[in-house]
Amino acid sequence: MDETRARDVLAAAGVLPVPVREARLLALGENAVFAAGDLVVKVGRDAELLDRARRELAVAVWLAEAGVPAVRAAETKPLLVEGHPVTVWHRLPEAVRPAEPRDLADLLRLVHALPAPPFTLPPRELLGGVERWLRLAGDAIDPADAAYLRARRDGFAVAAAALTPHLPPGPIHGDALPRNVHVGPDGPVLVDLETFSGDLREHDLVVMALSRDRYGLPEADYDTFTSAYGWDVREWSGCAVLRGARETASCAWVAQHAPSNPKALAEFERRVASLRDGDETVRWYPF
Repeated sequence: MDETRARDVLAAAGVLPVPVREARLLALGENAVFAAGDLVVKVGRDAELLDRARRELAVAVWLAEAGVPAVRAAETKPLLVEGHPVTVWHRLPEAVRPAEPRDLADLLRLVHALPAPPFTLPPRELLGGVERWLRLAGDAIDPADAAYLRARRDGFAVAAAALTPHLPPGPIHGDALPRNVHVGPDGPVLVDLETFSGDLREHDLVVMALSRDRYGLPEADYDTFTSAYGWDVREWSGCAVLRGARETASCAWVAQHAPSNPKALAEFERRVASLRDGDETVRWYPF
């Protein structure tokens, strides 16, 4: 789905207070995200994302009722327009500063204190996309690397299923990074609710541990995060398993871009080599 197609769907949806040509494109990925007036509208790539859109809206309503600061839905049910799910959101005010690790920690404490919602949250399928991403990579990557990642995926899937959590399982954000926090004049709010799941709370905490180990998050920032949350997931015996599963998924995710982007191929090869060598000090770069 390109921008032109997304704008055509947006026009057909008829949800904007202004002409579609005045809507500003904020992002184009699995969703095309447009802003206009006091609304944000997300146009999903295809009808397969309709159930996820329904769940994201249900999560937004549930968080609002629980008093958790998060992006709010302007319409509580998605539209299906020409085969594309469309969701409508209240636009957040301009950010007053970048989100920091402590902002994320404070919001995660609120989410992790919640009981299960009155609807079903899926488990966090970290490894669920690996096969699709490797298939999209095709001949652009070494078949031996693809086989290696498939074996890693299978091993970590078994190991993760056998974990004994330290924290009580329950609702999690699923992609807990500062980039998914927006700090407006009223304080930090959670955004991007698509990956909300019902699973080990440790999933949300391992993300920041991996950011420290692989993506250059300063030690002081990580310490601020664990201090604000109240616990360091690295103290848990299962941390290496969830960390390894997320590394495997992150490596395969980059692979899908390799056919058309030499930088993606180089980053993929760097990541695979570091996994093969067992070198946890090799820096990975966001892509």
